[in-house]
Amino acid sequence: MANNFEAAAFALQCAFPKNKILMDDKGMPSVFVWIPAFRLCDVLSTTSTDIHPAFRVNGKEIAGFYFGKYQTKVYNERAYSLPAEDPTVSQNFDWFASKTKANGTGWHEATVAEWAAVALWCHKRGCEPRGNNNYGKDANESTYDAIPAPGVQDSGKTARVLTGTGPLPWSHNGQMDGIWDMNGNVWEWLLGLRLYKGELQIIADNNAADNSVSTAASSAAWKAIRASDGALITPDGNGTTSGSIKLNVVSGKAVWDTTITDQKDEGRGCSFKDITAGSAVGDAAKLVLMALALMPDAALTGTGIDTTYGGDYFWFNNGAEERLPLRGGSWLSGGRAGLFYLDLDNPRSNSRWNVGGRSAFVELPAES
Repeated sequence: MANNFEAAAFALQCAFPKNKILMDDKGMPSVFVWIPAFRLCDVLSTTSTDIHPAFRVNGKEIAGFYFGKYQTKVYNERAYSLPAEDPTVSQNFDWFASKTKANGTGWHEATVAEWAAVALWCHKRGCEPRGNNNYGKDANESTYDAIPAPGVQDSGKTARVLTGTGPLPWSHNGQMDGIWDMNGNVWEWLLGLRLYKGELQIIADNNAADNSVSTAASSAAWKAIRASDGALITPDGNGTTSGSIKLNVVSGKAVWDTTITDQKDEGRGCSFKDITAGSAVGDAAKLVLMALALMPDAALTGTGIDTTYGGDYFWFNNGAEERLPLRGGSWLSGGRAGLFYLDLDNPRSNSRWNVGGRSAFVELPAES
């Protein structure tokens, strides 16, 4: 087994230096893509040289993180990143989080910060991937397709496809060594962010990647964001924390603000490009929102940069007690799917046949 693994790992590294086979604590493999650390100014229209929050865990900077090359497949109660698999679906938030956490220290369901880091990197470089968002194809393509998952159809048409079997444009960097299926196929649960009665709450930096940090509904790790300066503050438990960022709706479009004038316990949506922030939200807080891919960076321009964000969409519910994030879309999302497609209208108990997950791994910083 050891010799076979070493040979496979060597072959993978020769072909795809950015990829790595990682073994869980039972010696089972997963394939990951290394995402090296970068600064906010590397991906956003800011002069801030602060590290992106995905590269800070428990107050310490990390060199990077490993992001699952493929959507999650669960075997023997553990989550794996493997090619040509029908991704596991129809399970809730806590189930996916537990199956990845079971693999050992540093393993976790991907976080909002990690997803955002990959999305912003792609957007800055004009290489946002396509994918299975139109019954086996991309809504913007007519010829490319992938291998359909056997026995899985939606009204007689292709639904899920096998992980990583699409064409090169479905990879995050357009290369074989990239991350696959971040646009469509199945939605992916993410850790570290929620709406609570319309109030935006996060787990600081990329601390949700530390699988000893609780992401339970009652966890003390959840913090509100002060609109004036972006500082994290303890929420009041009612979604009404004074001065915190909340999700308002104005003329049918999402607005991050400190008050909510249109609050409903129902799903609503708008284009990602149309999300804005109210006048009470300061520049530092806006930078937090943009760093987590929660609003567009309207000032970012340049060759290949699509200011429409590919037509990606934002679904939300600003009246329910707790709503957790899905990103990417599924095979039936059409042109709304993509790296910036965000759905914040899901209780943690939700499970659907087009919702799955993705694993990630970090080398946790040593204790001081």
